[in-house]
Amino acid sequence: MTAYEHDILQVFQADLPWEKLSGSHILVTGATGLIGGCLVEALMMNPHRDYQVYASGRNEQRALARFQAFARDDAFHFIPYDVQQPLQSQQSFDYIIHAASPASPNFFAQKPVEVIKSNIDGVANLMEYGLQHGMKRFLYVSSGEIYGEGDGRVFTEDYSGYVDCTKPRSCYPSSKRAAETLCAAYAAEYGADVVIARPCHTYGPHFTEQDNRVYAQFIRNVLRGEDIVMKSTGEQFRSWCYVVDAVSALFYILLKGACGEAYNIADAQSNVSIRTLAEAIAEIGGRKVVIDIPDADEKKGYNVVTKSVYATDKLQHLGWQVRTPLQQGLKNTILARK
Repeated sequence: MTAYEHDILQVFQADLPWEKLSGSHILVTGATGLIGGCLVEALMMNPHRDYQVYASGRNEQRALARFQAFARDDAFHFIPYDVQQPLQSQQSFDYIIHAASPASPNFFAQKPVEVIKSNIDGVANLMEYGLQHGMKRFLYVSSGEIYGEGDGRVFTEDYSGYVDCTKPRSCYPSSKRAAETLCAAYAAEYGADVVIARPCHTYGPHFTEQDNRVYAQFIRNVLRGEDIVMKSTGEQFRSWCYVVDAVSALFYILLKGACGEAYNIADAQSNVSIRTLAEAIAEIGGRKVVIDIPDADEKKGYNVVTKSVYATDKLQHLGWQVRTPLQQGLKNTILARK
């Protein structure tokens, strides 16, 4: 068993009303993504599992490779599905956890229209299906990017920073904001039971080779025996969270969160600059950090926010606590990639 798998098993030591999931049918979209995939693994690895898990994604080949350990398990089902389209199924889902969204900066630079449509249409299509098929609760995995550029304060859930809507890079935060409002509108108009998660920058082992988020680039560097190449001086300050801790938080929000509320997910002890993150990964891999300023085309997809730090008091009031320090989470991530 890898350290990553051991971390997942620890999630079920949490004092949560797990009985709410008993006998249920749970749909997870974005199942081949970083957070969605870890969530599916956690649901399937639950020692007391007595429910059905439906993992959906666009890339069936990637999903089957990722979840091959569960391929013969009667409780696991894969649904090929693009959330931009209405869901065609006869299955009712008690819980819909919507984690599907383009999250890599290269998408923001190259496919901003598709990013917007995916985020907004995805919520509409899944919410409509859920309301027509007896859904108990809808958990929307949004993003801390909805806060945009702040004024230096720590972001609480009632804060709204600045997003320049005329910039194509705003396709992601703007559509995530709109999708959250759409969730709230479905709750107000149709009585949907919905909760919202706002994860900070999340890291973990199951990123794709096409993922160009900074932590993924850094880890690929050290695994190839290369120095870490930074595309900036790394002064941007961010909240980070290990993916297993983020998934633990999702369970708290799903099972204990108040209807209509949004909850930040972050590790207050992992608020560091990108330069510090790079140096931590380089130290684990025995490499050094090199600065290589990008050209204009490379910069198009980059997050321009200088400081993005989230308050987690609201989530902690539900009982959630971080288990994995940054250095240990990075080590477990790198070990799982080898």
